[in-house]
Amino acid sequence: MGRSGSGGVTRGKSRFDDIYVQPDPRAYFTRLAPLDYEIPHHAQPVFRQVAAERAAHGDSRTGGLVVLDLCCSYGINAALLNHEVTLAELYERYTSDTASRMSPEELAAWDRDFYAERRRPDALRVYGLDIATPAVRYARDAGLLEAGFTDDLERVPPGPELRRALPEVGLITLTGGGSYITERTFTALLDDVRQPVWVSAFVLRTVSYEPVVRRLAAYGLRTTVDASRTYPQRRFTDEREQQYAIQAVRALGGDPSGREEAGRFHSVLYDSRPGGAVHAPVTGGHQPDHLAGADGSTYRD
Repeated sequence: MGRSGSGGVTRGKSRFDDIYVQPDPRAYFTRLAPLDYEIPHHAQPVFRQVAAERAAHGDSRTGGLVVLDLCCSYGINAALLNHEVTLAELYERYTSDTASRMSPEELAAWDRDFYAERRRPDALRVYGLDIATPAVRYARDAGLLEAGFTDDLERVPPGPELRRALPEVGLITLTGGGSYITERTFTALLDDVRQPVWVSAFVLRTVSYEPVVRRLAAYGLRTTVDASRTYPQRRFTDEREQQYAIQAVRALGGDPSGREEAGRFHSVLYDSRPGGAVHAPVTGGHQPDHLAGADGSTYRD
């Protein structure tokens, strides 16, 4: 996904910044296809379940649960959360000959109809946050985000529009960005919420989420993690990136056997809800099946 901030940039990972400044997601999917980027596929059922659980706890606002997707880029998580569509179908769609012949405006109109036809009856209001302005703009034009923001919370406080929107948020999601945003972003967000907020985050095993866990605890959020289960993120771009990942995982006390040593970044799911702070170290793990038919990636987690 695109970046929501730039304060935690990790040296050693490949960068794909250029695909986030395009007017539509075609370059994103085409460039990332060979690397089998699949974490949104794994997050799709998780976010749907967590959102349903959070919604069952009620909200202080009459409009229902609002989800804020951090590092939202072109709204991929929103597409998968609220529509009957798979990540594999999105790869096929945006790399198709039909899509290649369209202007960005035509593609957005095509997408609006596509997603409207596949909208789930339990669809939620989704806001997006990412410093990649073109990506956020497209996600809104395509009807995936109800609101989109480009504030770089690693550097500056929330602007007036984001500040007004934050009291409505009940769930924060993240599938990319743990390497690029820090506890500063979460502090900026949680300072302005007005109801219990849950956080569901997939974070690479190459970075420590501990500073964020501690900051969330200061706001009364208890973080749990099943360290025995990991989620494949994407293939490495080259041997240099793989060696970086292997060394980073080992430095954090993890075992790269069967995961990073097998050729992919892997993530761990952190679940934060009101009630204190508990955290388990990110070690061990079980490798789930890869996404059948998906073929993409990203420079982020």
